[in-house]
Amino acid sequence: MIPWEQLECAQVPGDNGEICLYRRGGEFSIRVNGQELMNSRAHGSEEALAELACARITERDSPRVLIGGLGMGFTLASSLKLLSAGARVVVSELVPAVVKWNRGPLAGLSGNPLQDSRVTVCEVDVGHMLKQEERAYDAILLDVDNGPDGLTRDGNDRLYSQAGLDASFAALRPEGVLAVWSAAPDRAFARRLRRSGFGVDEVRVRARGSRGGGRHTIWIAVSGF
Repeated sequence: MIPWEQLECAQVPGDNGEICLYRRGGEFSIRVNGQELMNSRAHGSEEALAELACARITERDSPRVLIGGLGMGFTLASSLKLLSAGARVVVSELVPAVVKWNRGPLAGLSGNPLQDSRVTVCEVDVGHMLKQEERAYDAILLDVDNGPDGLTRDGNDRLYSQAGLDASFAALRPEGVLAVWSAAPDRAFARRLRRSGFGVDEVRVRARGSRGGGRHTIWIAVSGF
C-alpha cells in the first residue's frame, strides 16, 4: 500500500493545534493534531449539506450565502452548481493554510470552486462574520470542526451555543436557511435551534453518498417560523 506523505502543516490561529495536509496517491487527508478531520474519498455528506440548503433558495434571483468552513471545497462546489448566476457566496475559513491548499494541491478535487467569480473568501472566524450584519444572508452553511460536539477548537463551541444560534438567526433574511453538518446526532442541539426560533428538519446522510460509508447528520433550520 502507498504510504501517506505529509505535504504541509500549519498552526491553527488562536489555538495550540497543528493542522496538516497528507496525500496518498490521489487521496488527500486533513488532520488536526494527528486526528483526521476530513478525507477526499468521503465527501457525500458535505455535498448533501449544500444540496439540502440551496434547494430552498434556488428560485431567488440574487441569493447571498455564507459558508463557514472551506474544507476541501466540496460544499462550496456543490452550492455553486445550484445557485443562480447572480448569487454571491462568502466563504469564511479561519485557517489561511486551508485556503492555500484549496488553491493548490486540493484545487482539482472539486473543480476549482475558488476561481468562480461569485465567491469571496474571508480568512476569519465565521462567528465574527455572523455578527457583522443582520438579515444579510439567504442561507448559512456551517461545517466547522465536527459539528456541535467540537473536535479541534473549544472556541468553535460558541457557534453552536444558544447565543451562537441566535446570531445565525439574526444574520438570516426572512425564511432563510441555516444548514449544519455534524458527525453525529445531538438532541440538545436540535432543541437549541428551536429555541432560537427555527423550524427544524434533521436528515441522516451517508459520508460517501450513494457509495455508503458512515452516517452523518445535517440539520436544516428555517427562520420565520
